[in-house]
Amino acid sequence: MHAMRCEAPGRPLEPGTFALPVPGPGELLVEVRACGVCRTDLHLVDGELANARYPVIPGHEIVGTVVAWGPGVTGPAPGSRVGVPWLGGTCGHCRYCVSGHENLCPEAEFTGCTRDGGYAEYAVVAARFAFPLPGSYDDCESAPLLCAGLIGYRAYAMAPDADVIGIYGFGAAAHLIAQIAIAEGRRIFAFTRPGDGPAQAFARKLGAAWAGGSDEPPPAPLDAALLFAPIGALVPAALAATRPGGTVVCAGIHMSDIPAFPYRLLWQERVVRSVANLTRADGEAFLACAVRIPLAVHTRRYALADANMALADLRDGRLEGAAVLTPAGDPASNPA
Repeated sequence: MHAMRCEAPGRPLEPGTFALPVPGPGELLVEVRACGVCRTDLHLVDGELANARYPVIPGHEIVGTVVAWGPGVTGPAPGSRVGVPWLGGTCGHCRYCVSGHENLCPEAEFTGCTRDGGYAEYAVVAARFAFPLPGSYDDCESAPLLCAGLIGYRAYAMAPDADVIGIYGFGAAAHLIAQIAIAEGRRIFAFTRPGDGPAQAFARKLGAAWAGGSDEPPPAPLDAALLFAPIGALVPAALAATRPGGTVVCAGIHMSDIPAFPYRLLWQERVVRSVANLTRADGEAFLACAVRIPLAVHTRRYALADANMALADLRDGRLEGAAVLTPAGDPASNPA
């Protein structure tokens, strides 16, 4: 098979031809139809993920077709369309796994980080961590749902009583969760890179009540702030914009260091918390939500060989929505 592999941190991905992987016990062989490009992939390439192994094939927003089973697998059936997220496996028996917090399992595996991912024509994945996908989204639209959507949804769920939500960093995750929040009657204030008029116009087009730079105050105090931009300096800025008792949710796997800030920004029972990975329950809840609230998934498609270009466009803020690699050709021809 063909794949784009990260040989070592700090280097561009390199194309290669590799032996077709063989599924082991509990695993599926999946033909990749589409794979989303996530900011976490940039952190992987830059060497900012402490548990990553190299060389590794990135990609953890995989949409594909099951073509073979490993020993002990009973489903999903060959020919089924499945989605494969960031969380690629857990031990199943630690205190976190048995209490509904499998996202914190100390033995967790991560797709495209500690095990090969979807920047390839085929991938081996754990059957337990492959989701059936709604037929209402084609392959390219489905890919961003598997991380941008799931992580955004988990972050959003951490502010269940918020009526006014500030979203910092209006990229793939933000453009999906903003639609859900607006459909559920919340007001969204979108914070972008200072001076990024196109991103602000995109946010307003999706229904944001206000859009401005991250260096600007919002028109009203926030009940909650969701931070998708991996910039630690935004934490005190978001606290300053949040009302007493409000919550700031840091939704990225990696973030630059948070600078010192005065205690008065945290005082009055404001809360800062992080999102770590996701659970299969998150996936089930979010995908059901995506059926109930049809989402306009904005994507730009790239050939597998253009993965470095997709990463560069993401890094430089040239995307509206999400980048998606299409190793198997045009995914729009295979909607279900």
